[in-house]
Amino acid sequence: MRIPDASDQFTVKAMKAAAQLALAAVLLIWASICACAQEESYPTKPIRIIVPFPAGGPSDIVARLIGHRMSEDWKQPVLIENRPGANTIIGAQAAAKAPPDGYTLFMVIDSTLVMNQYLYKSLPYDPFNDFAPISLTAKTVSVLAVSAASGVATVGDLIARARAHPGELNYGGGTITARLMGHLFHRAAGLDIVYVPFKGTPDTLNGLLTGSVELIYAAYPIVAPVIASGMVRALARLDRDAPPSMAGIPPLADAAGIAAVDNISVWLGLVAPSGTPKPIIDKIAVEIAKIFADPLLRQQSEQTGSYPVTSTPEEFAGFIRKEAQRWSRVITDIGLKLD
Repeated sequence: MRIPDASDQFTVKAMKAAAQLALAAVLLIWASICACAQEESYPTKPIRIIVPFPAGGPSDIVARLIGHRMSEDWKQPVLIENRPGANTIIGAQAAAKAPPDGYTLFMVIDSTLVMNQYLYKSLPYDPFNDFAPISLTAKTVSVLAVSAASGVATVGDLIARARAHPGELNYGGGTITARLMGHLFHRAAGLDIVYVPFKGTPDTLNGLLTGSVELIYAAYPIVAPVIASGMVRALARLDRDAPPSMAGIPPLADAAGIAAVDNISVWLGLVAPSGTPKPIIDKIAVEIAKIFADPLLRQQSEQTGSYPVTSTPEEFAGFIRKEAQRWSRVITDIGLKLD
């Protein structure tokens, strides 16, 4: 009888190791097959879209338009969860901590992924690393407006008056973005115009009509009625792209001859927690494009004051980076901090 030696023990260990490697390979392949199957069948349960604003606002309305059509197309409920507060930070924190499985989506605005990181010393989320961009969904166009009684008829008139009276003109804004829009243009044009804060766009408009400020930057849908009445004159729109109703208002970059102020808007977009599988991200992006290719859905979105804009995930990621470069410089220039 042969007595087992050290070489036999080595052979047994090698066989066990090979068996373990084979089992691991099988399990990896099986996990990959299961993951692919889950991604292909997505969604198989309700989806929630976190909106960082109360119900009824533009972000909420656009999210509900998307959710309703998604639910029809995918035969799964899409629930809107409003998490307002702290300049979208509360909603962002909740979305960032959600499982990255495609069943939690987050409706962001420019402040969420761009401005907040420069306005606050610290955030409970990382704008660049905690979210996977899916698609832009809409933009809201703002206008530079003056009182019709001011005698200012064009952007050129405004620039001439401001240069003739440095530090004497005031501009109003009811949002951080409005303040930044004004500062960007005034700095680029070499104008000394003083900022006056208001609690919201309606208050800003009232300030213009009562003479507290000479010019304002405001979302067009809110000021459109007084523009139509003849009480307020829109000198320029800040975004080159705009709904047909704004065709008669020139882009600010063209009216001022300053390329640095081209294509400025308040935008909305859809993201998911970082780590959400790429096939799911792509599937949702395709669905968003399909939704807003429908003329009726486009019309319904425009009625909220936001015109639909879609993109691929890669385009949206690049857009966010460019917006961050633009607004970080403006915020640093002002020295603006919110905490």
